[in-house]
Amino acid sequence: MCFAGIDISKDSLDVHVIPDGVSFSVSRDDKGLEELAARLLPMAPQLVAMEATGGFETMVAAALNSRGLPGVVVNPAQVRHFAQALGKRAKTDPIDAAVIAAFAEAIRPKARLLPDAETLALSELMARHRQLTEMLKAERAREMRAASKRACQSIKRVIATLKAELKSLDADIDKTIRASAAWQVRVDLLQSVPGVGPTTARTLLAELPEIGSLSRREIAALAGLAPWTRQSGQWKGRSMIGGGRTTVRTSVFMAALVASRHNPVLKAFRDKLVQAGKPKIVAIIAVARKLLTILNAIVREQKKWQTA
Repeated sequence: MCFAGIDISKDSLDVHVIPDGVSFSVSRDDKGLEELAARLLPMAPQLVAMEATGGFETMVAAALNSRGLPGVVVNPAQVRHFAQALGKRAKTDPIDAAVIAAFAEAIRPKARLLPDAETLALSELMARHRQLTEMLKAERAREMRAASKRACQSIKRVIATLKAELKSLDADIDKTIRASAAWQVRVDLLQSVPGVGPTTARTLLAELPEIGSLSRREIAALAGLAPWTRQSGQWKGRSMIGGGRTTVRTSVFMAALVASRHNPVLKAFRDKLVQAGKPKIVAIIAVARKLLTILNAIVREQKKWQTA
């Protein structure tokens, strides 16, 4: 079996294949991707790994998967720690490609299906919605601190523009979801759970397309809500959460805050944890994890929320 690692930059792709030791570089464009696939296909790699690089990897992974090559996107932090464990201090693009290939061989990360073009488009719309929301919050904070009349008027104009753009973007997102009967059904299923509103449902649709197809442990880990322990000998540290998809975790956590007040099942669950002496933040995280597993089961079974 052979494994390939790709170090992705803005203009080029550095590739290393083990155990053959083959290294080469191609341009990060259509011509380069064709050459990349043509050179890798005869080798039949078990995995072709690349780091997440802020979106540059999406086109590469999609191109490989469309040609039958098992492309997988891996966490850069994990690769960096792996390199440190190997004692690799030098850092160049060819060296990084070799480290990624070694990481793929040692860890064997699971290849997942990439989101289709429609899901990626919805994800971009949701990302833009989050950006505008943050900009609106910042402008409102500036409005509260503004002392001069002219500055305040300028801020008010920007706020009005952002509100109008958010309204237009909401309409675009709704139109995109309504265009797919499957998406509309999934949104209705998700929103049937008390505490889950349109924003959470849209976020899960765009950022967690695997929902309904994974086990409760896998879905919690993917969202970064699975606790991990720190223990050595008789010492045991606090369990923590982290990693996963930050956007999903944040959205589910906010939904859990609402659900812990208005969803009778999850409210009782939170109250039981608090009464048992758990800190409130720990209880809310547990509610978020339970909420996500409920949503995962609802989508899998295609059955709306039922209180009884």
